[in-house]
Amino acid sequence: MAIATLIKTIQDIMRKDVGVDGDAQRISQIVWLLFLKIFDDKEQEWEFTVKGYKSPLQSQFRWSSWAKNPEGMTGEELIDFVNNELFPSLKKLANAAGVSPHGRVVGAVFEDAYNYMKSGTLLRQVINCIESDVDFNSSSDRHLFNDIYEKILADLQSAGNAGEYYTPRAVTQFMVDIINPKLGETVLDPACGTGGFLTNTIEHLKPQIKAAEDLKTLQDTITGVEKKPLPHMLAMTNVMLHGIDVPTNIRHDNTLSRPLRDYGPKDRVDIVITNPPFGGMEEDGIENNFPRKYQTRETADLFMALIMHLLKPDTGRAAVVLPDGFLFGEGTKTNLKRELLEEFNLHTIVRLPKGVFSPYTSINTNILFFEKGGPTKDVWFFEHPYPEGYKSYSRSKPLTIQEFDREKAWWGGAARKGRKVNEYAWKVSAKEIAARNYNLDCKNPHEVEVNHGEPDELMVEYESIVCQMEAAQTALKQALMESLRGGPMS
Repeated sequence: MAIATLIKTIQDIMRKDVGVDGDAQRISQIVWLLFLKIFDDKEQEWEFTVKGYKSPLQSQFRWSSWAKNPEGMTGEELIDFVNNELFPSLKKLANAAGVSPHGRVVGAVFEDAYNYMKSGTLLRQVINCIESDVDFNSSSDRHLFNDIYEKILADLQSAGNAGEYYTPRAVTQFMVDIINPKLGETVLDPACGTGGFLTNTIEHLKPQIKAAEDLKTLQDTITGVEKKPLPHMLAMTNVMLHGIDVPTNIRHDNTLSRPLRDYGPKDRVDIVITNPPFGGMEEDGIENNFPRKYQTRETADLFMALIMHLLKPDTGRAAVVLPDGFLFGEGTKTNLKRELLEEFNLHTIVRLPKGVFSPYTSINTNILFFEKGGPTKDVWFFEHPYPEGYKSYSRSKPLTIQEFDREKAWWGGAARKGRKVNEYAWKVSAKEIAARNYNLDCKNPHEVEVNHGEPDELMVEYESIVCQMEAAQTALKQALMESLRGGPMS
């Protein structure tokens, strides 16, 4: 069965269930079921490949025991089992003493999961669809899970406010390509959403893996934190699909809820790559975790303060998506930007056009690239143009990774050597930015400005055009009346 058809079939079954309300609940339901199927297939593999592997699940709670048989439990019996036995048992793994790392992964996924379905008959139909159509241990089917996953993410984009944790793949891939992580470097996404930056980083690092210990290094050095249950569940499954078998470093937490002073040297990282939620407000009291100069309830500003604090001295580097409001904003934003120029090398800002995050927001966004251990001398700006013929992006015409070839060719490699000013690129000195009260909203000086004229002149021109239109309408009306009086045309 084609992936789109499989997901649609499952969703159509769920739509008949009175307990499942809306796309977000349907997606959440599909994800926990898929996770258990994936985990069961992986366990069969681990029993052969991991010496002394012992399942953290009691035998009756493994997918192969209760879900695999298409003629197995159904109806009231199935719903009663899932709600009153399976879920309580899996949730306990989150905090139980002596649980193995594999068990902690299951517990983290199910900590805030919920079974929305009320009909055991319909639930059995969904389970049978998942069970019969894909086998994660079959090499030909393994890639199908990634396809299913991409389809779920695409559906999630349609589920309303998903933009707060979804970054277009072309943007994540470009940022990872430019940051160019090396195996052994610690990489953090403090607001990881569904794990897009982390999976791109994993794929980027895979060619550097030569031995089993390299895989362990990869697992130990990739860290993500997400505070909302559904994207966290998706992130856990996503990184498992990309080869991190025990993603205990993908934590369900709010990075901002810990006082900044409590983050010590051991918490510092080589790389931060993220798209922090912007436009949102944090709950009361969160701002008190930060020094007074950073205190605000604007989420993106607090994340910037945290990112700057967490980068390792002299070697730390970051790529962060931020809205235009950060560039020209004042108050806390000015304090952050002053520090960014004085203590970091804010070497490049890529200005993205409208519509990159469509349909969630039309806010203009930027990618800030900076390194710890400044100060900044010059900030290079690169304005990303639309492809020829485009006036915006859309779901059918999204931003593609190939469009970033222009930036990559201009970038100048790791040392950023040989950069040239051109119609898309220009640089502004840190001194000039400081004189502008740290306003980073620097416009492209090469852009051809359209002179719309003086308002008084425009009004005279407008009135003249209106007169011409009225005269044309009168003449047309007159010709039509004469034509009608002359009778039908031969």
